[in-house]
Amino acid sequence: METVRIGSIDLGVFPLLLAPMEDVSDPPFRLVCKQYGADMMYTEFISSEGLIRDAVKSKQKLDIFEYERPIGIQLFGSDIDSMREAAIIAAQAQPDLIDINYGCPVKNVACKGAGAALLQDIPKMVAMTSEIVKCTTLPVTVKTRLGWDDNTKNIEEVAERLQDIGIQALTIHGRTRAQLYKGPAVWELIGKVKNNPRIKIPIFGNGDVDSPEKAIEMQRTFGVDGVMIGRASIGYPWIFNEIKHFMRTGKHLAPPTIADRVKVCRTHLNASIEWKGPVLGIIEMRRHYTNYFKGIPHFKDYRMQLVTLNQFEAVSAVLDEIEQVLGNTELHLTLNN
Repeated sequence: METVRIGSIDLGVFPLLLAPMEDVSDPPFRLVCKQYGADMMYTEFISSEGLIRDAVKSKQKLDIFEYERPIGIQLFGSDIDSMREAAIIAAQAQPDLIDINYGCPVKNVACKGAGAALLQDIPKMVAMTSEIVKCTTLPVTVKTRLGWDDNTKNIEEVAERLQDIGIQALTIHGRTRAQLYKGPAVWELIGKVKNNPRIKIPIFGNGDVDSPEKAIEMQRTFGVDGVMIGRASIGYPWIFNEIKHFMRTGKHLAPPTIADRVKVCRTHLNASIEWKGPVLGIIEMRRHYTNYFKGIPHFKDYRMQLVTLNQFEAVSAVLDEIEQVLGNTELHLTLNN
């Protein structure tokens, strides 16, 4: 099989991409995903208006690090001139590519004419994309959905028109905006786009890829060039290496142990503190603990401590106890089975 390329970026065979997720895919989270097999990653989506106004939160999202490469900066907005200007600002952060968000379904984005809202105005989407392609030497890619609703599944037209004005890859989430994240993702239309003889750019599938089997189905049944993984990676960066191992050997990797979970959680915590400082780094890490220990018996009491403690030493001590106490319980259960 040929390797997948976006411009001069070689992503290897069937790359696994980490989705841009608001309040999730910041540099500390991207660090652990990169360590566990993500081939390409994106920043959280960044408001074009925020960048132009020099808003602190938007500017901070431009932070990228050498170990993350290749990495894309994702932008969203409703005004063509603002998006062009934001792309110029984003390019100064020296990402490997610029990605445009035409897929975000949430109200405070779509109801302002950005994200998935552009699926209702294809000429404007094409004009906006064209301006961004022209204003940067970086590859420009797009992430979008099947359409606005079941009556307007226009992704086949969108793919052709965006390719024609110069985007170099397209990621398609297998739901409409109306579905939000409900119901199963529909991959058949993604496959139709990929297998359209006019389409020459890489097509990545997104939506419900939460196991090695689903990733392989995306590849073998629908022919996509790679998959983008979002929610399945939250608290579980092992998903990337698990998919790669299964595709290579046909066998499943052993699931992470309690010790593995504590190790990665601690790496994430340390990176969060290093990037955001000792106060905010600890506070913002709280949203991740439940995901790292999802399904683990007797975790509830430890969770209450982790989401209320404010000192690194105290949090670290709780993680030590989780590893020791719950790890011993895990070992006991394993031996008895």
